[in-house]
Amino acid sequence: MPTLQLKISPLQNPSRYRALAEALTRITAEALGKRAEVTAVVIDDVPAARWHVGGADVQRPTAMLEISITQGTNTAAQKAAFIARAFAELEAQLCHGQRLEPASYVIVREVPASDWGYGGQTQAARALARAVATQAVAM
Repeated sequence: MPTLQLKISPLQNPSRYRALAEALTRITAEALGKRAEVTAVVIDDVPAARWHVGGADVQRPTAMLEISITQGTNTAAQKAAFIARAFAELEAQLCHGQRLEPASYVIVREVPASDWGYGGQTQAARALARAVATQAVAM
């Protein structure tokens, strides 16, 4: 149940937002093994006049992607693969053969299972329920 928050500049057309959401959901499933049906992607565009790097206006398309995942569910190698693939996808979709602003970021945030969930249930509670069910079947 990862959540992805993407901020981009400049403004894109509606079909680009859908393409970004679809691609980021696919990459999340492939690189991190997350379930696509509970992956949420929120995209915000920021006017170029409000995005600065090093105190200066950005001159190229810019992106900042943050994904939140349950702590301890992915290896460092999986997270590195996600970062590389997500950055490449953002560059391909936003830059049309050029490069993103160098100070564009992909951030993986790990949240303890007790601190978040979906459908009103924490990830820790879901894990406990799975363990109890597995133990009951084994008996």
